This record gives sequence, C-alpha cells and structure tokens, in this order.
Amino acid sequence: MKTNIAIIWIARFVAAALMLQTLYFKFTAAPESVYIFSTIGLEPYGRIGTGIAELIASVLLLIPRTSWLGALMGIGIMAGALVSHLFLLGIEIMDDGGQLFFMALVITICCAFVVYQEKSTIFGIIKRFTSNT
Repeated sequence: MKTNIAIIWIARFVAAALMLQTLYFKFTAAPESVYIFSTIGLEPYGRIGTGIAELIASVLLLIPRTSWLGALMGIGIMAGALVSHLFLLGIEIMDDGGQLFFMALVITICCAFVVYQEKSTIFGIIKRFTSNT
C-alpha cells in the first residue's frame, strides 16, 4: 500500500514539476514558446493562457483531494500540445531533439496514471452529481 502511495506521489510530482518548469519560458516569452504559439496562431494569448492553465493544474495535482482534477486538466492541456506537435509543429522544435514532445508525453502518462488511481473518487463525484438531478 505504501509503495502505491509513493508511486502516485511520484506521478503527481513529475507531472506538476514538468508543467511548472515550462512556465518560466511561457511567461517570459522565450523564443521557443513564442515560435510554438505563433505557429499555431495563438500568440500571445494562447501562450499565457496555457501557462495559467498549467499552473492551476500543477497546484491541483499536488493537493491530494484535488489531484484527480489537476490530472484531468493536465491530460486536456497535453492533448492540445501533442496534437499540435503531431499535426502542426512536428516532433522537434527549434533543434530540441523532441524534448518538448517527450515532456508532454510523460506528463500525459503521469496524469493518466493519477486519473486511473483516482477513478473511484471521480466516479463518486459523478454519481453524486447525477443522482441529485
């Protein structure tokens, strides 16, 4: 049981840390971030909005009661990133060797693991809301 809790915390921390690490680049208009969001036609609002969403998701991931919500947000945000990489940007961005794509994939996997581990909580919340209507 303790091993499972440790693995869940590692998944939460890895996903949150990777998303938080990219905030500096988004909020300081680093060339890579500006290039990405210009290419997909969402510069600057998409860059800043995505940064805010990643910040919220990261905080929610690190709070045990809301980790499921942060993980769902993380999956949604990273789905956009992965689709953008696959269809608009390419895997490699400005000679990064695919690092940003790989980070989005790792975040998605970690968040999916958290969602899977918290599925009873999520279904309980859904059941509570649907039984009241």
